[in-house]
Formats: sequence, structure tokens, C-alpha cells
Amino acid sequence: MQDFSYQLYSSRNHGPLPDTLQMLATAGYTQVEGLPAMFDSDTKTAKLKELLEQNKLAMPTAHCLLPTMEQDAQALIRAAQTLGIKRYYCAYIVPEARPAEPEGWTRFGQRLTAAGAALREAGLGLGWHNHDFEFATLADGSYAIDRIFAATPQLEWEIDVAWIIKGGQDPLRWIEKYGARITTVHVKDIAPPGQCGDEDGWADPGAGTVDWTATLATLAEHTNVQYYVVEHDKPSDDNRFAANAIAYCRKAFANSGS
Repeated sequence: MQDFSYQLYSSRNHGPLPDTLQMLATAGYTQVEGLPAMFDSDTKTAKLKELLEQNKLAMPTAHCLLPTMEQDAQALIRAAQTLGIKRYYCAYIVPEARPAEPEGWTRFGQRLTAAGAALREAGLGLGWHNHDFEFATLADGSYAIDRIFAATPQLEWEIDVAWIIKGGQDPLRWIEKYGARITTVHVKDIAPPGQCGDEDGWADPGAGTVDWTATLATLAEHTNVQYYVVEHDKPSDDNRFAANAIAYCRKAFANSGS
């Protein structure tokens, strides 16, 4: 049976972390995906390990940031050794740091290659977590996501299907193109137009407009995904979201035969 993970970003605006982890364990989760601020010191990492063990939760994946990779990769390696992290995914690049020209995205990919060398040498997987901006057409007609991957042959992909749709693209096309890189999937959903305004237009998985039936079938055909991580960028009730998400995923996977 597929184990499902929970991106802890989903609960950042809700209860304290100990309560969140207890809630997730009660809901049936066995895995969570961590945020950089949760293990940015050895003290925090040790406390997080204690909380995870108390709730019988594993953290096989976590997000990280490029500056930390470049400035203190050893801290990420220590955190991975303590917490059992197998793969890091570079999570985001702020708008003001995004390249203005197409070639800049190639150089950005080269930075990822150089910054990730120490992590790979330590036996850790390293990937990119997309948003929508990587799928906007650049001045020369190319896409940032293509340029990043062309410059980083070993880079994995944590695909966020909903953000690809937000970027105006068909996620199935990109799954078919880069399926060999996809090791983790963010399972999230987009609310129908005019709904869930208080949640920035996001929905619980299965309650929105993303065709997860077709997406799961395409992922099964073209990838060897290791982890499925549920996420909601702004749930008004994270208890509701956590319960609905794992129930939907269990049903969807049972129906798909995955």
C-alpha cells in the first residue's frame, strides 16, 4: 500500500508543530516533508527528530534553499543524517532573484549542479520543486524548466502538477517529457473558478479541477515516483485538509491499481 506524505508548509499558519505532527499521525500519515526553517540549526534538528519519533513519523524528503546549499551544505547533510532525509528539493527562487534573460536560467541550472555536488557525494538525492514561473514562455520561446534541466543532468524533479496548470501548461505533457526525473509528486488541487477565495483558490485533493485520474495513470506509465506528498498552500482548516487528502489519495490509488 502506498504511504502518503504531508508537506508541513500546509500547516504553517495553524497549530504549533507538536500538535500538527500528532494530528497527522492520528489521521493516518506515516511521513511528512520538512521545511528549511525546521532544521536550520542542530538544536532544532534534534528537537524535530524527537517529535517525529514520538509520533512514529518519517521525513524522507525535505525542502531546502539554494543559498543554504551554496553556503552550508554540511548543515543539510547533518540534518539528513539525523532525520533520515533521503532527498532534498530546492523549493523556490524569489522573484527578484529570477533571471531576466533565457541564458540566465541555464546559468541558474549550473549553479544548482555546483551547489548540489556535496549533497550527491553524501548519497542524497537533489531535485527541483516547481511553481508556475518555470512554465512561462521566455523571450526566445524556451522555458525556464527546460533550461534548468538541460544544465543539470542529475537533477531530480518534485513535480507540482497544480502549479504547472496555474502556469497555463498541460502537466501530462511535462510528465511524459521528464518522467525519468520525477521522484516525488505534490498532490494538490485547484478550486473551480470563484470558489475557495479564502484559501487562495486552492482545494482539497479530489475536490477541485485537477484531473488526478489521468495524472496518476500518466505518472504510473512514465515515472518511478518514490513519494506522493499532499499539499495545500492555504487551508482554512488543516485538520480538514489532512483528513480529506489522505482519504482521497487512498481511494484514488486503490481505484487506479497503483
